[in-house]
Amino acid sequence: MTADFTPIDECHLRLAISLAEKGLGHVSPNPPVGCVLAHGKNVVGEGWHQQHGAAHAEVNALAAAGENARGATAYVTLMPCAHHGKTPPCTDALIRAGVARVVVALDDPNPASLDGRAVLEEAGIAVSVGLLAEEAGYVMRGFLKNLATRLPFLTLKWAMTLDGKIATSSGNSKWISCEESRRYVQKMRSQHDAVMVGIGTALADDPRLNVREPGLPQPRRVIVDSSGRLDPKARLFRERGGEVIVLMTRKVDSAKVKSLETAGATVIRLGGGERVDLREGLEMLADLGVRMVLCEGGSKIAGSLLEYSLVDEVVAFVAPKLAGGKDAYSPIGGKGLQLMEDAIPVNNFVFEKTGYDFCLRGRVGQWSWLTPSLQ
Repeated sequence: MTADFTPIDECHLRLAISLAEKGLGHVSPNPPVGCVLAHGKNVVGEGWHQQHGAAHAEVNALAAAGENARGATAYVTLMPCAHHGKTPPCTDALIRAGVARVVVALDDPNPASLDGRAVLEEAGIAVSVGLLAEEAGYVMRGFLKNLATRLPFLTLKWAMTLDGKIATSSGNSKWISCEESRRYVQKMRSQHDAVMVGIGTALADDPRLNVREPGLPQPRRVIVDSSGRLDPKARLFRERGGEVIVLMTRKVDSAKVKSLETAGATVIRLGGGERVDLREGLEMLADLGVRMVLCEGGSKIAGSLLEYSLVDEVVAFVAPKLAGGKDAYSPIGGKGLQLMEDAIPVNNFVFEKTGYDFCLRGRVGQWSWLTPSLQ
């Protein structure tokens, strides 16, 4: 921590980051942002961006603080915007409220947001940037990844036995992970804009891909189905959940496309080859406002996503049980590597206990949400 920040600053900004997390799954394509207003140790207002098109975090925190906002310090996870979008500039709201200082985790890389720092400083408000940038950036990783690359942030998730099997040789996989892990996955789904599987998983498991916990947002449900094999009577179409999107090639028969559209699917036809171009598919999802994708398998699509460097994060639930069998399924398909020295490194590796299982999480790929000055 630099001399510009105090332990009190860190405490309040951590609270703002936890508030920002509440917006995951609700605000895309906007970033999830949190704001805390405080006088010294005393918090006088809290707010977060709760819904796309609704008031921003700063406005909600100012409303909660009322007159107590005057002379306060505002702790915000992203630089306040200075432009007119769906809502007025947050910089104007902070200036009118008489805020004395603003502490920001990350500067806003979106050119459309203009220079919020300059506007605030011109009004006599002290601005400090860079505290807890990595932590705040992780919450906004989908927004930041899309700005930098046009792609959504993609998390590859699987559950496996201790000997690395995601299904037995017969294809059975229910249930590898424990109930606590499955509840954890429900929360993960609710924090993503889309849940994606390949057609193999869709046909074998007939999954719902929805969120069963009441009150949580429903992600879009994406099936990568190059040749149009998805059944229009699949559970996806019979049970509640987010929009069903099917990615397929332009070679699929139009009658098959029509049957899926009649069932309720949005069909996106891509490329001219035999297989869906996954990069193009993810770009199309991003054009629809998807900023965070949770891919839940199976091994074939996982191998393809890794092969084309489209994965940003991996999450593995490891259950303390053994399946065995040389023909049992492993998490990552494809050709694989010839040399161990070419293995893809997993960085920022962390793990936690989820019931009887372990949840292992780590970063892959080269993209980082930190600006060069903060790395």
